[in-house]
Amino acid sequence: MSRPILSVAGLSKAYGAIQAVKDVSFEVMPGEIFGVIGPNGSGKTTMFNSMLGQIRPDAGRIALNGADITRLGPQQLSMHGVGRTFQTLQVFGNMTVRDNLIVAAQEHRGTMVSRLFGPSDSDLGPRADELLAMFNIGHVHDKPAGSLSYGQQKLVDIAMAFMSEPSLVLLDEPCAGVNPSLVGGISRLLRELNERQGGSFVVIEHNMDFVMALCHRILVMVEGEVMMVGTPAEVRSNEQVLDAYLGS
Repeated sequence: MSRPILSVAGLSKAYGAIQAVKDVSFEVMPGEIFGVIGPNGSGKTTMFNSMLGQIRPDAGRIALNGADITRLGPQQLSMHGVGRTFQTLQVFGNMTVRDNLIVAAQEHRGTMVSRLFGPSDSDLGPRADELLAMFNIGHVHDKPAGSLSYGQQKLVDIAMAFMSEPSLVLLDEPCAGVNPSLVGGISRLLRELNERQGGSFVVIEHNMDFVMALCHRILVMVEGEVMMVGTPAEVRSNEQVLDAYLGS
């Protein structure tokens, strides 16, 4: 058995008397697409932000490939091979689409001196072009990202998270605000990236069809706690989940 790429053990976070996350534990295996679902207020975002170093949990341990990363900040996690997307777009509107991708990975390429005096694209051009083609946005590579449709900007945003070839990518509602016609395309892209690169993804998403079709296993959270972890089929057939979230 391979070692988990991500281990979360006993994670807890309270805001005053409100226990947002309570003793949450789970593991994500190499190459796994792992979904997180739950009703509003179930603690998903607090858990995610704890994993991303944006807030510090009150208790628990988060490990990446066995190494404790509980107290690392977002920048340090990025350097350790963790990519992420946000619920809201994080593109640079005045920069070209291609430059957005290059900037997203430049900090991982060499030293500050080598970046100042090396090629302007830090030799990241071929990687950017590969992702532009995969995400079907190569035809707008030279346009300002802010001039694109919301759906195209969403594709740029997701592509940026993969530029540095991270071993773990945390995707926060990748379908939020996206036209339903694009949801299937995002699912296919993520599946293709997973198969090509072998990385692991953790996906928070309210679109249940998207999660069920994409993820290998799903964690269900209710009131800050883990209700269950299982395959999409197991989640669909669990009476507690149906009552608490999916609706019977």
